[in-house]
Parts: sequence; C-alpha cells; structure tokens
Amino acid sequence: MIHRCPWMGRYEVETKDFVAVIVEELLYTETDEWVRVEDGRARVGITDYAQKMLKDIVGVELPEKGSSVSRGEAVAILESVKTVAEVYSPVTGTVVDVNERLLEEPELLNKDPYGEGWIFVVELKDPGEVKELMSHERYAEKIRK
Repeated sequence: MIHRCPWMGRYEVETKDFVAVIVEELLYTETDEWVRVEDGRARVGITDYAQKMLKDIVGVELPEKGSSVSRGEAVAILESVKTVAEVYSPVTGTVVDVNERLLEEPELLNKDPYGEGWIFVVELKDPGEVKELMSHERYAEKIRK
C-alpha cells in the first residue's frame, strides 16, 4: 500500500518488512539511489528503503572530487553493522562535490537519507541520461515487491 503525505511531497510505501518513505520530486535507480537534478548537476544519495535494508551505517568511502564516473559504476562504499554495500552512479559525468561530513557522521545516511545524508554530486555529461531514471511512482512499485 502507498500513502501520500500531500503537505510534504512524500509517500509512505509498505514493503514486505517495513514502511519506506520516498520523495515525489526525486528520481530513482534500480539499485536504490535517489537523484535530485539541480542546474546540470545530479545530487545523489541512497533511499530510505536502502538505508533501512542496510540498518546501522557505520562507515563510508566517498568518490574523489574531480573523478570521472560512468552510469552504473560503483563509486562509493557504505559499511553497516550488517554488510558492505556499493553505491552506483546513476549518471555519467564528473564528481564535483562529496559529503565529507559522512566520514565523521555516517549515521546521517540513516537519520536523513534525503537531506543531510546525500553522498556526492555529479556534473552531468549528458543531461538526457536522467530520462532513464525512475519516477517516484515506478520506484514505489519496485520496492513494494
């Protein structure tokens, strides 16, 4: 079941194990990253669903600023008490910013995955690539299964 919280542009999606929040204005990947497109750049993080699957995140390896990344390439690593997970770039381009705060406060990924818990920003090489990402509706259907 999907519940919309109209005052916030957020949805609560009942998955098999828990309720996950998704944000209407974002785009999503099959590998549970979210993307916010801003002035030719893509800010990337992991979804609420992903952070709940990982449980307590205790460490982060960030990509290097200035590095070139390709869509689908593993560019960051998250370490949780449960497992280690890769974060994939949803777009091709150059990493122009990373959230260094996560190095000292990896728990931000659990506390605020759509805000302070963002991971990196990519300058888009091909802005048309974002058209291949999922809408919030499609992502909601994906995680319900």
